[in-house]
Amino acid sequence: MAQVKIAPIAGEASIRMVRDGRADRDATATAVRYLLQVLAKEAEGNSVEVRVPPHGAVQAIEGPNHTRGTPPNVVEMDAETWIALATGTREWAEALDSGDISASGSRADLSEYLPVVWERIVP
Repeated sequence: MAQVKIAPIAGEASIRMVRDGRADRDATATAVRYLLQVLAKEAEGNSVEVRVPPHGAVQAIEGPNHTRGTPPNVVEMDAETWIALATGTREWAEALDSGDISASGSRADLSEYLPVVWERIVP
């Protein structure tokens, strides 16, 4: 079964709600999933799994594929950290150094793929 795609208008509205402090759990989940969807599209591949529990996870970035069990390259963080990184309001290195990101594996550096959204979303 194919995953349901989040329309840009819905994803962008949810991002704005989060940024304005007006987001409920559903809007936060939509923003996270939309930003993960954009990452997966822009950095197609299966070598890194990016997890934002409990909202979603995607596989991205070209490289060796994994087929069973936990992938060798995993990045995990909370929703607030992911949204900040994906919208360019936080830097990868700072979030990693502060312990807000758990990253394992030789390909688990997303810095070259961030931010994933363009300026018209982020005022």
